[in-house]
Parts: sequence; C-alpha cells; structure tokens
Amino acid sequence: MRWSVVAAFLDPRRLARTLPAVIAVPWLPRFRSALVAATFAVVAVAVSHCPARAEDVPGLALTLVAGDKSDAQSVDGIGLYVPSGQPASPFVPPGKFSANWSGNVSVDLRADYVFHGAFTGHLKITVNDTVSLDADGKGDEVVDGQKVRMNKGANRIQVEYTPPESGDAFVRVYWSGKETPFNPIPVTSLGHAVTPQITAAEEVRRGRELFTEHRCFSCHTATGRMPELKADAPAFAGIGSRRKFDWLARWVEDPAAVRPGTPMPAVLHGPTAKADAEAVAAYLASLKASAEPAAVTVPADAAEAGKGLFEKLHCVACHLAPDATEADPKKVSQKQVLAKFTPGSLVAFLKKPSEHYAWIRMPDFKLSDAEAIQLAAYLESVADKPTDRTAPAEEAIVTKGRTLVQNSGCLNCHSLAGAQNQFAAKPLSGLPATWTSGCVADTRAEGSKAARYAFNEDDRKALRAFAASDRASLARHTAADFLDRQSRALNCRECHGKFEGFPAWELLQGKLKPEWAVKFIAGTETWKPRPWLESRMPAFPAFAQNLGVGLATSHGFGPKTAEDVAPDAELAKVGVKLVSANGGFACTSCHSVGDFGATQVFEAPGINLAHSHERLQPDFFRRWLRSPPSIDSNSKMPAYFDEEGRSALADVLEGDGPKTIRAVWEYLRLGDKMPKPE
Repeated sequence: MRWSVVAAFLDPRRLARTLPAVIAVPWLPRFRSALVAATFAVVAVAVSHCPARAEDVPGLALTLVAGDKSDAQSVDGIGLYVPSGQPASPFVPPGKFSANWSGNVSVDLRADYVFHGAFTGHLKITVNDTVSLDADGKGDEVVDGQKVRMNKGANRIQVEYTPPESGDAFVRVYWSGKETPFNPIPVTSLGHAVTPQITAAEEVRRGRELFTEHRCFSCHTATGRMPELKADAPAFAGIGSRRKFDWLARWVEDPAAVRPGTPMPAVLHGPTAKADAEAVAAYLASLKASAEPAAVTVPADAAEAGKGLFEKLHCVACHLAPDATEADPKKVSQKQVLAKFTPGSLVAFLKKPSEHYAWIRMPDFKLSDAEAIQLAAYLESVADKPTDRTAPAEEAIVTKGRTLVQNSGCLNCHSLAGAQNQFAAKPLSGLPATWTSGCVADTRAEGSKAARYAFNEDDRKALRAFAASDRASLARHTAADFLDRQSRALNCRECHGKFEGFPAWELLQGKLKPEWAVKFIAGTETWKPRPWLESRMPAFPAFAQNLGVGLATSHGFGPKTAEDVAPDAELAKVGVKLVSANGGFACTSCHSVGDFGATQVFEAPGINLAHSHERLQPDFFRRWLRSPPSIDSNSKMPAYFDEEGRSALADVLEGDGPKTIRAVWEYLRLGDKMPKPE
C-alpha cells in the first residue's frame, strides 16, 4: 500500500484510481482531510480535459426547428426539458420540434469513451463520423452507446434529438471513459464556431431582452407569456418620504447622467427640460408616506462594522467599491446615497429592497435591524456630500409637476393610485417592421418628444432585429430562457465560482431539485446550507420561480422533481453503517446528521446530511458520491470508488458501487427522521 501511494503521486492518473483505497486504510482517518486536500490538485489534472480549438467559443451550437421556424444559440451542454404542449424556445412555436447540438469535444489524450443518454424520443450521437448511440429513449433509464475512440484535441460531435409523439420531451447526455467518471460533458471540453445563424438569432434575442428591460411594452402595449411583461417599476406612492428633491430633479432630467446604464429614459426635452424636471421632482417630493421613516440611532462603531458587512456580502459583485478609481458601466456607484435617500430611508431600503419595486435587482440579504444600520452608516460615510435643496412648495409648481407626470408617460411604468394617465402611444401591433425613428432613431429629430434612451448602435441594431421578427416570442416562455437572461442581469456569475462557498455556476444546473431551489432563491428557506460561511445567499423573490425551474429544465430535468424509486428500508439500514465511522466511510467526520454533530472537522464542515435529500437531484447525488473531484476539482470531499465504480468497502454489499450509493441515498431519504450514525 505504501508503495502504491508513492507511485500514485508520481502518476496523476494512477492517483485517481488509487485514492479510494488509500482513504480506506484504517490508520488514515485522522489524516484524511489533509491527505485529500493535498492530492485534489493532482486529481484535478488527472480528470481534466484540454480546451477546444482556439477559434471556438465555449459550449456547443444548438439549433431548434419547429415547423417553419428555427432558433440557434450557444449552450453550455447537452440537455433540455420541454413539457408537453410547450415550446422548446420562445423563438419557435410549440409542438413537434427537433434539436441538434454540434461542435467539438476535446480530450487531453487519445482514449476510448462511451456516450450515454437519458431521454424520451430518439437520440443519435455521432463523434468523428462514428455513430456512438442511435436509439429510442427509456425515460430516466440511461441508454449506453458504443465505445468510440477519441483523438487528442478536438473531436467533431453532433447530437440529433427527436422528441416522442406525445408527452414531455427531455434529453440528458453524459460521457465516461477509463479515467473519466460518468458525468455530463464539462463546458470546458466543448467548443464551436459562431455561425451566421447564431449571430442573427442572438441579435433578435438581445433585442427582445432590451424591449422588456427598458419597459418598451409599457407604452407600446404588448401581451404575452414572457414574465418580464408583468414587471413593475418603482411605485410613486410615498416617494417623497424616500427620495430627496435635488436627486429626483437630476434623475428625471437625465437618468443616464446620474446612473450610466440605467434603462430609465429621459422624457422631458427642449429648453424647459430642467425647469420641467424640477416641477416633476417637486410634485414627487410632495407625495409623502403616511409615516415617515423611523429615526435611526447609529452606534459609534457602526460604519466600521458596516464596512466588514459590505465585504462579507460581496457587494462589489454589483457595486463599485467606495475607493474605486475607475468607473465600470456594469456596476452601480454608491457615492450618491446621501444625495438620494432621505434620513432613515436607506436603512429601510436595505432591509427590504422590493418594498416599493417587486422586480428590483437589488438582492434582499435579510438584514437584521443592526446590520441595516451598520451597512447604511458605512455607505453614508464614504458617499459624496450633497448640496441639499428644499423642494419648492408653490402650488403652481407642484401642479405643473403633476400635469407633466400625467402627460409625459411616467404613469405608463410607475404606479400611483388616483392619478390620471393621459399619455398614449401606438401598441406594439401597430408599429411597423422597421424601426428608424422615435426612441430608436440614430439621430434625434429636432422637436421630437420621444423618450430618450441611452441606446448605443448595437442596442438599436438588436431592437430593429427584434422588430423585424414576427415578435411572437413575447407570447412564449421557457424557464431555461429566463434563466439565461436573468442570471446575467442579476450577476449570478459574479459570485458563483468567485467567492468561497458559492459553487461555480455550471455546477448548479442539474444539481438542485427545483422545488428547493425556488424556496432558496426566494429567501423562504428556513435553514442555511453552509451556516459557517459569513457570506449569504440573497433573495430574489420576483425571479425565484423561473430561476429555480430553469436550473432544472436547462439541464434536462423536469419543472417538478420526478418520483423517486420506492423506499428500501433494508438498504437504509445499511446506509446508516456506510455513513458512520464504525465500518463505514466516516462521513460524520465532516458532516452533521441532524443534531448529531460532525466529529473531526479540520477545515470547513460539510453540509448537514439531514437536508441532502430535499436539496439534491438523485442523478447529481449518484454522480457526486461516485467521484466528487470529477465534478468539482476544488471539493474536499474524497472519492470512495475506484475507476470501475466499486466501493472501497468491499465487505459491505460486496463492494457493489451503485448499490452502495443507493444505500446511502435511502438513508438520506429519511431526512429529519434519520437515525443517528454509529
């Protein structure tokens, strides 16, 4: 055994095979964490794959065809789920469709691989002109393809999918090799050329996104299933108790000058724009809440504590750091908080950002009163000092502002009970297929009253591409499309994969059950998976449903978790032993089980196993337990199975790998009723 360990370190691939046996050595438990941590970097090399061709972009090209419509896009992997009667994409009609993934899959050494599929309908996988799999699907039961030889570097791959005649359509593709455990193909191994079809389709997709992001549908009324068509804007009720007059005046006059990148347009024009904006601001400032923001007592050390909180919450993912010397149009400056918020209102905003704006992208961190005060104190301490102006109280000015609010289109987006909206524009259906004037004009016509957006040339080009389409995509919706769009808008990748405790974004898809993911994203889950982390997952209530479901469907899983196999009480009893230190894998060294605490945590503890079944897709759990390093090379979770999938505990279930994993899963299914491990 000692020589096998030494030899393994000299050969990374042998290490990947030897590690399970090494971990099972009786005299190693106390040193397991250190050993695993030291070897994972080498294991990562053993299971990694070289990137695709330099001229390729990551992922594969996906083409969807339904009737006489098609859609093309770049995707991270091979997986989709289309419920019966729903469209495969917003850009193709519901009904019968076909899907084709193409590009290159790259490996670091010449070797044999097997491709596998779980699917309904028919699936054909071709690699380097050799058919690996060509079969009818068996639902969640995995169909194995024929072994194919793959060359070092890029290999052509094409995946053709035809859904069943009836029922839900889904497909998930995996691969495996001698030293590559059964898993989806990682995006780092996939690449494809950007075709004109993808470029054209992405331009229409971007135009559709801009149309909803800038609330164009609020003036040019449009109906459909796209969730953003129901998105609100900040409510005007009580806004005078939340925002300062001077900031409101500057914001209304020229929003883009106050906050670069904002979707809010300037609606006042001409030589009277500044005076008109001040009148609107005076009217808005007069709209007071029934109760002013509560007075806040700020402790002397609040700002310093708030600075630490700012760092722990990773606010820099979306906001410029207070000491930033360069502007970033993708990040929002916080230098204006003193100019923007009335006394006490910043604390109230931080506690519940969506109070007056449900679709706000500002996350809700569920701050306590003390935390909100601390964070507000810090932000105010580093903000620019404003020159406050008192709002004009003259009735004529306030009345003028009210009239402008009613006549300028403000109420098309913003709500205000009792106000009369007197602004109207042509509905979307009445607009021509070519958009060259008004809000999207290249050059603003003299005297134009159209809203002025901060569109650049590419934005206008994308909007025109959307206008020239049939626009039927507004009437269609898929959670996967919503996930792609809003995960970018919410900057999900600015935390995931970049900060400790935030799994890489590509690891989330296909990992979480949609029911749990929706609760977690909405902020309604009552427990924190990693309570030892100072950072925390914020809540996005308005986005949660489609984000949580999209994480599943984009990877080939249903919007509702499929029924699991029937419980097996006898295997669950074996699972107790497998999790225990007495003759098992000693999972309890790092993981708690309900109230039974982890026994030998040297670094970060593992997630409480009592919650694993409600969180994890069974498919992900099986793959994860089989080989954690092949899914996440940074994981401290050891691998307990050899390259053939056999368990290191040969005396339990005869070392049968799948049965061993099933036994652990049966134990986890008991949830809060799990008996304590030995």
